[in-house]
Amino acid sequence: MKKTHVLLIPYPAQGHVTPLMEAARCLTSNGLKVTFVNTDFTHKRVSACSEIHGLSDMMQMVSIPDGMEACDDRSDLGKLTKAMFQLMPIKLEELINEINKKDDEKIACIVADCYMGWAVRVARKMGIRLAMFCPSSAAVLAVIMSLQKLMDDEVINCNGIPLKDQKIQLSTTMPFMNPTHFIWACIGDSVTAQLLFDFAIIDGKEAAEAADHIICNSTMDLEPGAFTLFPKMLPIGPLLATIKSTRQVGHFWNEDSTCLTWLDHQPVRSVIYVAFGSFTIFDQTQFEELALGLELTQNPFLWVVRPGTSDNIDYVYPSGYIERIGNRGKMVSWAPQQEVLNHPSLACFMSHCGWNSTMEGVSNGVPFLCWPYFADQFFNKTYICDIWKNGVSLNKDDTGIVRREEIKSKVEQLLSSNNVVKENALNLQEKVMDCVRPGNSSNKNLKKFVDWVKEGDEHVLPNETRK
Repeated sequence: MKKTHVLLIPYPAQGHVTPLMEAARCLTSNGLKVTFVNTDFTHKRVSACSEIHGLSDMMQMVSIPDGMEACDDRSDLGKLTKAMFQLMPIKLEELINEINKKDDEKIACIVADCYMGWAVRVARKMGIRLAMFCPSSAAVLAVIMSLQKLMDDEVINCNGIPLKDQKIQLSTTMPFMNPTHFIWACIGDSVTAQLLFDFAIIDGKEAAEAADHIICNSTMDLEPGAFTLFPKMLPIGPLLATIKSTRQVGHFWNEDSTCLTWLDHQPVRSVIYVAFGSFTIFDQTQFEELALGLELTQNPFLWVVRPGTSDNIDYVYPSGYIERIGNRGKMVSWAPQQEVLNHPSLACFMSHCGWNSTMEGVSNGVPFLCWPYFADQFFNKTYICDIWKNGVSLNKDDTGIVRREEIKSKVEQLLSSNNVVKENALNLQEKVMDCVRPGNSSNKNLKKFVDWVKEGDEHVLPNETRK
């Protein structure tokens, strides 16, 4: 019996590849055949660090060039995004033609990351149905889908540059947003910000409007305003490997699982987990303040100190630090985060507030210490600190540094016995995890999306708003 064949393509960043891999697993477990398309560069990293052989036989991993030279710096997101825009549509079309010649089960649908909006032109040209995947919050995609309104209201100009330094609402049911924190506007480098706006955001808006459906790693309970404003967006989250008792795949770095054994020997709800994702970079001063702040807390801590661009640890610990900390601190280069957050010894999560980390922390009922770095992370902090109230913010001083005393103070505040943040985190966890249970909202939305892919129905799928 022939299977419906779907092609998935993520933006080549850690926070985009892993959730789309989990979405792919959901699709294969519902009877769809998946071809997952990474860039050549990403494919090599993922294949080296993940148990790709453990994936379903309904899924194949392939790759195409990203338009960059081997020696080019792929952390230059503007240059990377422009290069992909110029070359990858041609290569994706060639790949689909090659697959369709060899495979009786031809590509029936493209599911593209919403930051790979150029895929809409490939889908149109080849007559293939298109759906988008949103790896960030639905609110961030709602901003992108509201670009014209934001320009008409003179919130931003035609180049995406914010014209107002005051908070706005996309609708009365959505949280307030600061335009200077729009995903492209807080990159820092103006050239990179403009390239991302031109080649990812504008294209993303076009693709989102053209797509039949948009599936999101979120839930109705977390973002009712965004999903009500744009019913085309279907929450199917949280997308967690731990729900299916499997290991997460798609990592760019090798996980150090020795930290799980270390966690087994720590008291219940005592450990501060510190991880800032795949992009955050600290200078030496900030690194030292973080290290000394963790020391001051007197709590055990698990700290992910990610390798730099040379794949070496570029930071220097304060003099005598490692000896003073001893076994109270565990430093690793990359951690099995979902398993860490699910461990009973965890007390809180010091995080950059990337959307994957946000969803994983929420799904495990872990309270947050928020330290956003760039892009959507500032708005995710707003959700955590102001809307859901399952975390507190770490504040910088006048020189832009989060000081050791601030870290100590906020840890004490978060872990105090009369703090309601932990209770809020546990209540939110219950609501979010309920959504993926059979017959509830995210589960229903996933089933409906799979049915649409299989049957090719043109009817509009209503968003499941009730459990």
